[in-house]
Amino acid sequence: MKERRANNPGNNYDNISYNFCKFVQVKQMKYHIGIEIDRLTNSIVNTISGDSFQTEILQVTKEDLKGVTKKAGWKFDWKSEAKLDDRQVYKLTIEGNRNIIQGLISISDYEDHIFMHLIESAPFNFGKPKLYEGVPGNLVAFACKESWDKGYEGFVAFVSKTKLIKHYEQKLGAHFIGGQRMAIGRKAAEALINQYFKTN
Repeated sequence: MKERRANNPGNNYDNISYNFCKFVQVKQMKYHIGIEIDRLTNSIVNTISGDSFQTEILQVTKEDLKGVTKKAGWKFDWKSEAKLDDRQVYKLTIEGNRNIIQGLISISDYEDHIFMHLIESAPFNFGKPKLYEGVPGNLVAFACKESWDKGYEGFVAFVSKTKLIKHYEQKLGAHFIGGQRMAIGRKAAEALINQYFKTN
């Protein structure tokens, strides 16, 4: 990806290239990310005890999705999402407890960035009271890490609900590009990766 900044002096694009911004502006997407980033932690935090729990993110399986239904309180049709050829769906779990899903994310690899289609916290982590905080931020950080590991310098794009654009700017360091489209650039991605995926 060329390191040419977007030709718009009114925006601070954090090393987001012009070509990247142009691509994200014209691509049509079905979903809008509408989850609030409740808290940026370095894991997930139990709201009752205050204890932190280390997490791992794994590709979801058919067996996992048997319990991910609207009847169980999930909002999106994750079984259909997982069947799409251009999507990869991952689950967030607590280390040592892979059977309980804390949250899900659907992403695509667009060869110069990662696109986030959907993010959802488990029903028990949504609203108030919730069992764990930090789930959405953890999943976004994972998308940034996937981008970084693939050589895309952490670039991540998504379509936001209008009312959450400012929220994502403040919480994630994301940039509004236009038409509800947002992007996370290298600097913000690196900060998220370092927060959630520290290495020795």
